[in-house]
Amino acid sequence: MDAICPVSYRMFHEVYFHRLLRYLLVVTGGCEDAAREVLQLALLRVVRHVRKFESEDAFWGWLTVLARSALVDEERKRHRYFAFLDRFFQREQIETASDSDTDERLNELLQHNLESLPWDERELIKRKYFARESVKGIAADVGTTEKSIESQLVRIRRKLKTGILAQLNDES
Repeated sequence: MDAICPVSYRMFHEVYFHRLLRYLLVVTGGCEDAAREVLQLALLRVVRHVRKFESEDAFWGWLTVLARSALVDEERKRHRYFAFLDRFFQREQIETASDSDTDERLNELLQHNLESLPWDERELIKRKYFARESVKGIAADVGTTEKSIESQLVRIRRKLKTGILAQLNDES
């Protein structure tokens, strides 16, 4: 591989940089940012694959091929990136929708099973979990021990869980 010396590269840059930029502006439809990005990639390819040419026309042809292939590669990379983002956001939307559907269904089952509880058990659950009263406060209000309230809550939660799981099993 022939090495390119700094002086030669500066001369190359002075002669071909603006010409190649104008070419890329035409190829990219006037998008200067895209043209400059592709130009940088093309110049890297020139440095990596530099070789001798018989004529200036052959050299210019080679430069335009490098520039066009850099543009195609950049467009492919951008397309893959945007396709990835589309797939990612579609997956997120599907997961969010299915999560909210699942949450909604579980809330419906919980509500149904709460309504099927006896009044005193339903009131105990509402006070503890919906009104966020402390076990100590509930026990003092009812006139029993904290341990008794905790035991009742365990039994009621178990009853709710069993009912909800049975209904979910019936659905599947």
